Formats: sequence, structure tokens, C-alpha cells
Amino acid sequence: MESQLRCPPDCRTMGIMPGNPSTLRSTIDKVLAQHAGRPGPLLEILHQVQHELGHVPGDAVPMIANGLNLSIAEVHGVVTFYHHFRDHPAGRHVVQICRAEACQSMQGVALAEHAGRRLGVGFNGTTRDGRVTLEPIYCFGNCACAPAVMIDGELHGRVTPEKFDALIATLGQGK
Repeated sequence: MESQLRCPPDCRTMGIMPGNPSTLRSTIDKVLAQHAGRPGPLLEILHQVQHELGHVPGDAVPMIANGLNLSIAEVHGVVTFYHHFRDHPAGRHVVQICRAEACQSMQGVALAEHAGRRLGVGFNGTTRDGRVTLEPIYCFGNCACAPAVMIDGELHGRVTPEKFDALIATLGQGK
């Protein structure tokens, strides 16, 4: 099981060790306590867990389910339904490429193929060095500037393969 748990190189210094039950339990308990008594807090809890841990570990699902008096299947269903939630840590940088129709019609398919070749990973993959995770997104609402890419929360429009390469090159410069 340990080999299936991935951690970018810097997560060990952040105290986020895959399979560390005490860190996981304390994080889940803290998040559940912050949302105690609120109606329907599951999505907020999942967002906060992912924000704090970098992902929603599989071992967190039964803890969250128990804390909210939900079934494990209900929590797992929400985690797997929404593309935003990860079951493993992302790389230090997250590159998201729009896969919706408007972006695809404006060379988004070619851009996605280029990105995969450039990074050496497919969608939902992380580079071997843990530097970049590539994710598909289904519409940023930036259709007029297609194709759109978001890198670490910053939206970029009219991204060509050349512009993509330039954006990726800035990641090595601490941006």
C-alpha cells in the first residue's frame, strides 16, 4: 500500500506524510469541529481537508463519514463526483487545462496533447520530480479567450503551445 501513496518532495517538510494516521486524524477532527452543528457541511469539509492536506486521503473518508453520520459511500461518492478533489497530493504547481467545447474548438486538444508531451504526464498525473500536476477542467468561464489554462490559480487565455512553454518555464523561477 505504501508504494501507492505519493507525496511531492516538499510534503515531508510540511508534516504531510502519506499514511501518517496521527496527522490525518488530528486534521480531520479539527475540520469536523470547525463545522459542527452546521447544516450540510460535507463539501466545505472536503474543501478544507484538501486545502490543509493537499488532497482527500482515502483513509479520511470513513473518518469524515463517521463525524457527519453519513455512510462511507455517500462521502466517497461526493469525493469522486467532483473533479476538484484529489485522492493523492498534487505537485508543487498545478496546471489545469480547459477541456470544454469552446476551448477544444480553439486548438485546446492540440494544446492538451502538447502539455502532456512537454510535461511527460497525462491528465491527473504528476511529474516524477513532484513539480507539476496536470489536470483537466471543464470550463473556467473564459470561453472568449480560449483555450484557457490555469496555473496555480492564475488564469491565462489564448494559450498556444509556445505560450504554454513560456508559462511552464516561469515555474522554475519561483513564480
